[in-house]
Amino acid sequence: MTTQALKSSPKRMSFGRKAKAYFELTKPRVVELLLVSTVPTMILAQRGIPDLWLIAATVLGGAFSAGSANAFNCYIDADIDKIMGRTKSRPLVTGELSKREAYIFAWGLGVLSVLWLGLLVNLLAATLSLAAILFYVFVYTLLLKRRTPQNIVWGGAAGSMPVLIGWAAVTNGVSATAWVLFLIIFLWTPPHYWPLSLRYKKDYTDAGVPMLPVVRNNRTVGVQIILYAWALVASTLILIPVASMGLIYAATAVVTGIWFIVESYRLYREASVGEISNPMRLFHGSISYLTLLFIAIAIDPLIYFNFL
Repeated sequence: MTTQALKSSPKRMSFGRKAKAYFELTKPRVVELLLVSTVPTMILAQRGIPDLWLIAATVLGGAFSAGSANAFNCYIDADIDKIMGRTKSRPLVTGELSKREAYIFAWGLGVLSVLWLGLLVNLLAATLSLAAILFYVFVYTLLLKRRTPQNIVWGGAAGSMPVLIGWAAVTNGVSATAWVLFLIIFLWTPPHYWPLSLRYKKDYTDAGVPMLPVVRNNRTVGVQIILYAWALVASTLILIPVASMGLIYAATAVVTGIWFIVESYRLYREASVGEISNPMRLFHGSISYLTLLFIAIAIDPLIYFNFL
């Protein structure tokens, strides 16, 4: 057999390795981050602990939904993933999965998500799940990502859908409180993702993806992060009167909000005088910020409403 034939031969992998490749196609870290907001939202909607089966069914259905959207994203972006150092180990780039396998898997997971939520939760949750997948695939990945530096801004709408799904699972509706939670994650997404884009600016430049740090200077990116940080913190405070939140959430929102704004200004100051030494500090910090905020959203109604 020739060397060329050997190179073109399909890789043979164990079942475990193949399963791991499918799992990685869903971008599990992204899915985990999206689901951080779901359970606290359900607790707030219930003003207590919802039925545990409902929580499990909603979280699993949401994981299927996010995993489907991410798998479609990997399928569509396989050409640029192989250029970027950050994504070159994804299964479609390494050859662990074929594009056909990824395409079938993404469709299967998406259909499973809608059916699962429709049959085990409610029709509204299923509809929102479908909307999230379609928006992420068609609006963010296909329409915006390679065309505009506003890609991640509007793409954040898809990442905000888990709170609507969680709220709908409990109430079979979407209230003003749910929309404020949606707004919080929507405004959090740009100042969370742009530091990552700063860190991997060369990757995005090489791949031809016009992320904001690629098409604007670091100082402009820093200004945008500050503006979104202020808007984000304001939205977290709006939740207090809208959802009748108590002291635990209010204190958490204020303290963590001040920290987030201070960190945003730190990044801006570095950008104003030269290169940013560690943009990933704000990226990782933003994850901790959102996690603490939603932990407070979960704890606050359990304690506050028990004393009313």
